[in-house]
Amino acid sequence: MKITEQTAMALATRLLVQRNALARHAECQAELLVEAELKGHPSHGLQRLPRILARIERGLVDPRTEGEGCWRASAVWEVDGQNGLGPVVAMAAIERILERVATSGIAVAAIRNNNHLGMLAHYVEHIAEQGHIGLVMSSSEALVHPFGGTHAMLGTNPIAIAVPTADRPLVLDLATSAVSMGKIHHYAAIGRPMPEGWARDAEGEPTTDAVRAKLGSIAPFGDAKGYGLGIAIELLIAALAGSDLAPDIRGTLDAEALCNKGDVFFVMNAKAAPELAQRLSDYLDSVRASPPATPGRPVAVPGDGADSRRAAARTTGFDIEPSLWDELNALSSSSSVFEGQSL
Repeated sequence: MKITEQTAMALATRLLVQRNALARHAECQAELLVEAELKGHPSHGLQRLPRILARIERGLVDPRTEGEGCWRASAVWEVDGQNGLGPVVAMAAIERILERVATSGIAVAAIRNNNHLGMLAHYVEHIAEQGHIGLVMSSSEALVHPFGGTHAMLGTNPIAIAVPTADRPLVLDLATSAVSMGKIHHYAAIGRPMPEGWARDAEGEPTTDAVRAKLGSIAPFGDAKGYGLGIAIELLIAALAGSDLAPDIRGTLDAEALCNKGDVFFVMNAKAAPELAQRLSDYLDSVRASPPATPGRPVAVPGDGADSRRAAARTTGFDIEPSLWDELNALSSSSSVFEGQSL
C-alpha cells in the first residue's frame, strides 16, 4: 500500500508525543524515519518506530532531553546524550558545532549515551545545506565478522560524507558491512531470502535465511577493505567519544538495554568561492555524462538515486507493508506499545 509523507509524519509524530516526547523532538525523530522511507530505505524507516516506542516506555529512552555537552577543546564539543532520541541529540550537537566552525574552520562533536541515529545521510545533508562539509560516523553492537573470520566482532560502523557544490551536495552514506542489520531485519520481516555472501548464521556458516542471519554475523563490504575501514572507525569513535567497543555495545536493535554506542560528527568550513563550487558541480555532471557500461543506464553519482526516489515519493507516496501500517495505527489507539507487538 502507498501512503503520503504527510500521513506518515502525522502518525509517527503522534505516536511519539503520546509517549511523552516534546512535539519538536517527535517531529525530529519522525522526519528521520519518514525521510528514509522517501529515499527507498525502509530498513531505516518506520519499521524501527515500534522499537523506539517500546524503548521509551521501558525507560531506555528519554524523549525530552537533547543531551548535555561541554567544550573539551576549542573545537571539540563533548556530549553525554543522556539516552535521548538519537536524531534529537545529534541535531542539537550539530547546531552547536555549526556555530563554532565559522571561527575555528573545523569543529567536532563526540557523543556517547545516545540512541540510534538512523540514516546518516540525513545529518550530512543538513550540514551541506549550510555550506559546509559534513562527515559522520557511528558505531553499533558486534554485528560484522572480521575478514577471514566467522563470528561478529565489529559494528556495522556506517560513515556518511556530504560536500556542497553549486547544485545539490554530493552525499555518500554507507555501512562498512556488506549490508546493514536493519536491512536483514527487513528481509526477515517480509520473509524474503537474502543474496548469497551477505551473512553467516550463529554457527558461522554462510546463510541466505534472514531470520538465521539476525543471530549470526554480517560480512564486511569488499572483504579486507571494508574490514579495515570498519575497525579503524571502531577505534576512532571509541577514542573520541569514550564509548564502548562493539562486543560490549547494546541498544540499537533491542528494547532491553540502554544504548552505549558512540557517534562522531565533523563539520568543515567550505565557504569557497562560487567558481570552485561550480567547478565541483561541473565535474559531477561530467561523471554522469561519461559512457555507461550498460546502454540506457546512465552513470550516477552517490545520492542521485535517493534524490530521485524522494522526489517521486513526495508526489505519489511511498510503499509500506500493510501489516506494519496496521501495527502503527493500532499502537496509536493502544495504551501500551507492547500490545500485539514483537520486537
